[in-house]
Order: sequence, then C-alpha cells, then structure tokens
Amino acid sequence: MVHSCSTEAIAKVVREYEGVRRKHAIGDMVKALKIEAPHVLASFGEDAAVIEHHGEALLLAADGIWSKLMEADPYWAGYCSVLVNIHDIAAMGGHPVAMVDIFSIANTAIRDQVVKGMHDASEQFGVPIVGGHLHPDAPYSVIDVSILGCARLDSLIYSHTAQEGDSVIMAIDLSGRVHPSCMLNWDSVTMKSATEVRAQIGLMKQIGRKHLVTAGKDISNPGIIGTLGMLLEVSGKGADIDLGKIPKPDLAANNMTFEQWVKMYPGMGFVLTAKKENVVELVKLFGEVGMTAKEIGVVNATKELRIRYDGKETQVFDFIKNGIMHLCDEDIPCHVR
Repeated sequence: MVHSCSTEAIAKVVREYEGVRRKHAIGDMVKALKIEAPHVLASFGEDAAVIEHHGEALLLAADGIWSKLMEADPYWAGYCSVLVNIHDIAAMGGHPVAMVDIFSIANTAIRDQVVKGMHDASEQFGVPIVGGHLHPDAPYSVIDVSILGCARLDSLIYSHTAQEGDSVIMAIDLSGRVHPSCMLNWDSVTMKSATEVRAQIGLMKQIGRKHLVTAGKDISNPGIIGTLGMLLEVSGKGADIDLGKIPKPDLAANNMTFEQWVKMYPGMGFVLTAKKENVVELVKLFGEVGMTAKEIGVVNATKELRIRYDGKETQVFDFIKNGIMHLCDEDIPCHVR
C-alpha cells in the first residue's frame, strides 16, 4: 500500500526532486548541438544514440556520476558509472560491447576506490573497459564513462515510440537493499552473481527481438515516475498511472517511505510500454530473471502524466508547460529523433 501519501504530495515530491530538476537544461543543449545526419537514426532523448552501420545498429551512450554519489561512496560511484552505461544499452534492446572512461582525480584514496568499483562491475557484467583519459592532478574527483553497444536494426527499443492505448509496465528487481551510503539508491546488484545480472540485462535484447514492447527506458536518477515522464515527453504522449500498482519492496522492513521509493534509483529497473496482449508474457519473462513486473497504467494522447490512488488523481507533469527535459513546447513537437 502507499500508506498515507496523497497524490498531491507525491506529485510535488517528484516535480521538486533534484534528480528531475537537473534534467531541465537538456532542451537548451539539444537546440545548440543537434545536427541532422542520415546515418544517425536516433539521438537526444534516447538512452543511447543509434547509428546505422553496414545494416546493423551501433549504440553510443555516456554517463557522468553525480558528485553527491562520489562524495558519499567512491566505490559505489565507480560501480554505478559502469552499471548505468550498461543499463542504457540494455534499455535499447542492445548488447553492451565495451567502455572507455574519463577520470579526474584529486587524491589517490578516492582513485583506488573508484577504480575498484569500476573493475568489479565490469567483471560482473562481462563488459570490458578498454581505454580512456586520466587527469591525475585535478582539483576535484569526477568519473565519466562512455559505452559502445550493438543491436539488430529491427530489434531496437526506443524511448520515443510509446503509442496511445499502450499499457505502462514497470519492471524492478525488488530483491535488494537501500544502499548504506545512499538512501536514494536501491542496490539489487552487488550481491547478485554474474549469471543473474547478465540474464537480467540480456532479457531486454530478447524482448526487443520478440517485439514485445513499443518503447522502453531504464529507470535512472529522476526515479520511477520521473523516468516514465521522460519516456512520455519524447513520445509526445501522456499517461494515467495507479500508484498502488507500482512494484515496491517491503517499505517498512527497509525503513523506507513511499516518497523515498518513487525517487529511488533502482539497481535494476525498466519502464516499458506495450500492447495489452503482450503484458502477460512480459511479466512472465521478467519473473524468470528475478524481476517484478506490473502493469501500472495506460498511455494516452494528453501530454500529461497523471497519478491516481484511493480515488484521488493529480497531474505530475504537463509536458508542454512543465516538462522534464524541456524538449518541446506548443510550437515544437516532443519527438526527438
């Protein structure tokens, strides 16, 4: 249950969450940088850019780790720098191939912990780090990682292709813990075997090849609801979702509130849209790799994300007036290719 949370309170928590607000500047960057290229099939607004190459898709993504995470736990920051990149490729229905990093370091103690985290994640997921660049004498410590992936052109999972009437599905590995260093990180990966996490990542490629979803995205820093909002924004769509149907662990046992959970970065989680007839198979497939998947709502044409619970309903985002990435307005469509 969602306990005593009101839809108004949850909507406010999500809109004001720093993980959401930090995405607002993306729109201006896109307007300044976007250049059309015939071999680039998708770019801004997706988890990875899609580049057509000899009849296949190359996937290219990059992530920088939030400074707050680096300060809280350098090992976990290094681990997550690998994890989030692998998620980006998986979310597109792709296979992660290799990574490079840019590492700026202020002291060797932090360096060693970050590198250990990167190594452990790279080994666990079976995706090598093959090069990069080091600033060994920087006045700050920052880790950024870029990843190359590949996929079949006919098996890609985009963020911008949700369709009116689709079911909204949320899939999360609930077998984990609140990370001891980061109260807004749900760690469901460090305690798992390589076989387990590789099966979870590999499932998205299988889903893409079976054409079971219309759109998908890995759940990232904006949290569970914020990430769904990003998918809807680039699709030019809206949705109504039921808070009571969102997959969640035992909140009381984990000393966690529902407000905290909706802001969480889950160690392994995806939000998807699919035709109603594919929902049962998707739930089954995720269950087979230890993830809980539930249908939580329906996509519509409103360009608004609304949440409901206990007979109440509240707007979280109007993507024309107060979107997340600010990629569209009344004169510019939300679709970003």
